[in-house]
Amino acid sequence: MKKQRQSRIIAALATLLVLSGCSSINIEPWVKPYERDRLADPIMFLDMDPVSSAYIYHVYEAREGARGGEGTAGGGCGCN
Repeated sequence: MKKQRQSRIIAALATLLVLSGCSSINIEPWVKPYERDRLADPIMFLDMDPVSSAYIYHVYEAREGARGGEGTAGGGCGCN
């Protein structure tokens, strides 16, 4: 009986600890306006070739549109 009570107290404390991490006391943005230019640098993009990725995504969209998987209108011909 005592072990159950102790485990419930530990679980409640762990829950409070996790939930307190979700709250933010400081309302200011983490990234200052003068720091945003560094984040907008092209080297920060995950995509190394955006033109190629746009084409691949268009082909994927046309293929899945023909099957009805992605929710885009049109057929599989890619003429949208």
